[in-house]
Amino acid sequence: MGEVTYVGIDVSKARLDVAMLPGGETFAAANDGTGLAELAARLRGLAVGVVVLEATGGYEMEAWAALSDGGLPVAVVNPRQVREFARATGKLAKTDKLDAQVLARFAEVMKPEPRLLPDAATLALRELVRRRSQLTDSLTQARNRLRRATVTRHEIEDDIAYYKGAIGRVEDRIAKLIEEVPATSARARLLRSVPSVGPTLTATLLAELPELGSLNRRQAAALVGLAPLNRDSGSLRGRRTVWGGRAGIRTTLYMATVVAVRCNAAIRAFYQRLVGRGKPPKLALTACMRKLLAILNVIARHQQPWHELPAALTS
Repeated sequence: MGEVTYVGIDVSKARLDVAMLPGGETFAAANDGTGLAELAARLRGLAVGVVVLEATGGYEMEAWAALSDGGLPVAVVNPRQVREFARATGKLAKTDKLDAQVLARFAEVMKPEPRLLPDAATLALRELVRRRSQLTDSLTQARNRLRRATVTRHEIEDDIAYYKGAIGRVEDRIAKLIEEVPATSARARLLRSVPSVGPTLTATLLAELPELGSLNRRQAAALVGLAPLNRDSGSLRGRRTVWGGRAGIRTTLYMATVVAVRCNAAIRAFYQRLVGRGKPPKLALTACMRKLLAILNVIARHQQPWHELPAALTS
C-alpha cells in the first residue's frame, strides 16, 4: 500500500479543479462523463484516504456518483465548514485552484467520514421536498405582501392561489413517490406512528436525513444542528446554543415539536418537567426537539413503531 492521498475537488458547472496531498499536485478535468471517468481512473491508481467535495447546489452530484461508482471514498461537506477551516489556516484568497487546495488540506487534517450517494428515489424525494419548501416560502412572502397591498391586491391573491395549488400538487407527488418504493413506504409508516409526526416531517426526514437509524443520538442531533454548543472562555460561562446543521430539517422538526408538546403525552410530560425545573420555554422546546429526533432515530434503527418502543425510550 502506497502513501495515503487526500483529494480536494472544487466543482463548478463545467469544470473540476483537483488538488492532492501530500505532494501538492493540481490539475483540472471536465465536469462531464468523459472527464469524470478519466478522473476516477486516475484516482483509482492511488491509495486515496478520502475525496472531499463541497455541496454546491447539485453540481457535485454527478462527480459524487462517478467517483463512488469507481470505488473511491467520497465525503460531501458543508461549504461553511470549509470556509471556516480556510480562515483558521490563513487561506483568505479564493480561486478555484486555491479552493481545491483548501479542500485537500481539509481532507488531510479533518478526515471526514465518506458518505454513500443517496439512491435515485431519495434524490427525487429530496428535490420535491425542497421544491415544497420554496413554494411555502413564496406563499408566506405573498401573504405578507397582501397585508400592505392596495392596488395590487388582486394580483397577489392570484399568486397566493397559484402557490397553494402548486404546494398541493407537489405534496401529492411526494406521497405518491413514497408509496411507490416499498422500503420507503414502510419507513414512512414507522415514523408517522409517532404522535405529532405528520407527512411533512416524515418526507423531510426521508429526503434530507437518510442516515436516520444508523446514527447515535448525539450524531443525529449534530447533523440537524441541535447539539448544544459551549460558549465558555476563562471564567465566563456562556449560554449553550444550537446552530449549523441541516436547517430545513430543524425548521420542520420545530413545527412538529410545537404540536408534540400539545398532543404527544411523552413529549408534553418532558416539556413540563423542564419548565417546572425553571428552564426557559424556548430552551425546553429545543430539548424536546432533540428528544423527538432521538425517538425517531431509535424507531428507524429498530424498525419498531411508536407503541412498541420500551417506555424508557419515551419517558
